[in-house]
Amino acid sequence: MTATAQELPEDETGAWALVKAAQTGNMSAFGDLFDRYYDVVFRYVLFRMGDRTLAEDITQETFVRALRRITSVSYQGRDIGAWFVTIARNLIFDHVKSSRYRLEQTTSEIVELSPSTNGPEQQVLDGATNDELLRCVRKLNPDQQECIQLRFLQGLSVAETAQIMDRNEGAVKALQHRAVRRLAQLLPEGLR
Repeated sequence: MTATAQELPEDETGAWALVKAAQTGNMSAFGDLFDRYYDVVFRYVLFRMGDRTLAEDITQETFVRALRRITSVSYQGRDIGAWFVTIARNLIFDHVKSSRYRLEQTTSEIVELSPSTNGPEQQVLDGATNDELLRCVRKLNPDQQECIQLRFLQGLSVAETAQIMDRNEGAVKALQHRAVRRLAQLLPEGLR
């Protein structure tokens, strides 16, 4: 069942109004969705893949697939961004399963995304802190890594994270709790 604008929460009427317009063939509306959610999807993919060029390719493919399937999406109480991230997640899984994927992670691009208002010394300290934090995150199991990335780096809600991870909200809360506790054990004393 498709929801009307009156049934949508106030903060989601804009995005879902764009979805409805895109479903009727309004490419400008889909362009607005692209502009609104590109950065969220790109950051998600970049964190998971660690390669800026590959992240750009996967992000573009995410929106190509979304455009092809825009008529099949309907309001289910969540932000449309979760749908885009789910598509990106599936593309990442496909890529990882392919024989061309190499298991190496570069974090220099992620450090570039963190804003720094201080001098070069603070940038070096921020970079070292980010490197150590990402090193510790990589020691978590894959589900914990994904949960931490979605909840804290992407800023998604528990409900959105549960949808993307195909779990219930209670399972995501428990997974997040275990992941944060494990990170606290892994981080050096000065970074806790």
